[in-house]
Amino acid sequence: MTAAGHVPVLLREVLSHLAPRPGGTYVDATINGGGHAGAVLAASAPDGRVIGFDRDPQILAALQARSAAEIACGRLTLVNASFATLADVLAAHGVGPLDGVLFDLGLSSHHLDSSGRGFSFAHDEPLDMRFDPTDEACESAADVLAERDADALAEIFRTYGEERFASRIARTIVARRRTAPITTTHALLAAIEQSLPAGARWRARRDAARIFQALRIAANDELDAVAAALPQAVAALAPGGRLVAISFHSLEDRLVKHFLRAEVAAGRLRLIQRKPILPSDEEVAANPRAASAKLRSAERR
Repeated sequence: MTAAGHVPVLLREVLSHLAPRPGGTYVDATINGGGHAGAVLAASAPDGRVIGFDRDPQILAALQARSAAEIACGRLTLVNASFATLADVLAAHGVGPLDGVLFDLGLSSHHLDSSGRGFSFAHDEPLDMRFDPTDEACESAADVLAERDADALAEIFRTYGEERFASRIARTIVARRRTAPITTTHALLAAIEQSLPAGARWRARRDAARIFQALRIAANDELDAVAAALPQAVAALAPGGRLVAISFHSLEDRLVKHFLRAEVAAGRLRLIQRKPILPSDEEVAANPRAASAKLRSAERR
């Protein structure tokens, strides 16, 4: 059921820490191309079950077509929703308690390579960046750039992108949009390049990557969604059930780390391993996008 070209990160480690078993019930909170979920279904055969969440209707439509057999027999349920609604969705489907929950918080290769929504500056595309482009309640990245003042934009770039030239870039964006709105990836890239000191422009794409990350997080309220979902996941776990989270940047990893520590201190979880699991050199060589992945896991007491 895995999408062609989709490479699930830290797959062996996910299976080791999630420990799927026959008859178990699992949530893949970011099912994406189905790589992790397919492996969990195989490991929990013949009667294990996966409830897969994704905000992107395009991803779910493609996965539904590839996974007809698993859906038809009731082993796979696909849900077009944010994992921030985890508890409500599980209640609506009469699911629980869970034997495991997986969060793979990385950006999908589909979003970067073929969504056409401006997640990457590799191609000139509209600056949408919404995981669900049909969600009118969610601002697009272009809307964020058009409606925030320089101080608010700088705060987004500084907080979510950890960008040292946040204020300079924000002021340039505000100045440029007086002439024409910044609605495409290459228009934003040009504004970022113009903002940087002459001696730093050779590395403009590194700064741009941080700005694009910040806009994506802001447009989708990503960190708030993670903060809302983690306690719901713990509450849904059966004793001995496991929570596994893969993060790809420091903001997500810090949030997960601090949450797990607090839950351990409260006596609800025990850490499976104290330090995060990192991808091997071999995995990074085969899939460079795995390079920044960190896996953390815990078990419900």
